[in-house]
Amino acid sequence: MEYRVLGNTGLKVSVLGYGASSLGAVFREINEEDALQSVRVSLDMGINFIDVSPFYGLTRAEVMLGRALAGVPRGNYVMATKVGRYGASEFDFSAGRVTASVDESLARMKVDYVDLIQCHDIEFGNLDQIVEETIPALRKVCAAGKARFVGVTGFPLAALKYVTDRVQVDSILSYCHYSLNNTRLEGFIPAFKASGVGVISASPLSMGLLSNRGAPPWHPASPDIREACIRAAEHCRSKGADIAKLAVQMSLSNPDIACTVVGSASSANMRENIAWCSGKPDPELLAEVREILKPVHNKIWPSGRAENN
Repeated sequence: MEYRVLGNTGLKVSVLGYGASSLGAVFREINEEDALQSVRVSLDMGINFIDVSPFYGLTRAEVMLGRALAGVPRGNYVMATKVGRYGASEFDFSAGRVTASVDESLARMKVDYVDLIQCHDIEFGNLDQIVEETIPALRKVCAAGKARFVGVTGFPLAALKYVTDRVQVDSILSYCHYSLNNTRLEGFIPAFKASGVGVISASPLSMGLLSNRGAPPWHPASPDIREACIRAAEHCRSKGADIAKLAVQMSLSNPDIACTVVGSASSANMRENIAWCSGKPDPELLAEVREILKPVHNKIWPSGRAENN
């Protein structure tokens, strides 16, 4: 497993991170024992970055993670959780709520501190509140020893940049913006890097678009994006390849992205994802898939408040 430094934090994180949303049965029902094993297998195979949120499974993911990490030395992993989002339409970025949220997460996961505390899906909130109230409150959480660094997460890249331009933030987590069908994150990395902000990318499969199973019914992508991704997956299969493997390997190829987060409550799937880390994307197949996806390249969908898109 390769490790990279997360911005100016000094944290050395695995290039592939474990996304614990799956532990909350967000995508499908899970086998709890295999879900717990998926975390342990990931750690055993070199993953040290774990990302979770109280929103995932409405706290179930954090509880499961606490069970999975029982007995694992705290120094063996870098833990990131989030504040601000607690339900499909329940957001509260006030200082009081995010401060209490950290204590709740620590209790659920049975740890004394997290390495990274992140504002979750900031595009659904008031960005000026994030800058003026939420981040300062989380800095106090860090001063109290309950977290080490502060980050922001969300879908619209402009919202992430708005915040990082106005207040010191240690990391950003962007999802679906560095994948086969969308590389918009590339254009924002120089600004983040210049400010010492560590870059984390999540969902290299674009929330299932880049898989043989295809996107779930709730996926916000337009029909043309879905259809192009289906054609790309079919092309990979015709060459005896798995588009998911190509997607993961492509997503790991940018050295300025410290960590790419994938999630699965299946230990077998995590073994496979980790095995893919040791290879590089097939250049010929990558070029062919990019040509198929060219008509929808960088095409996205709105998320959050209109003014934040």
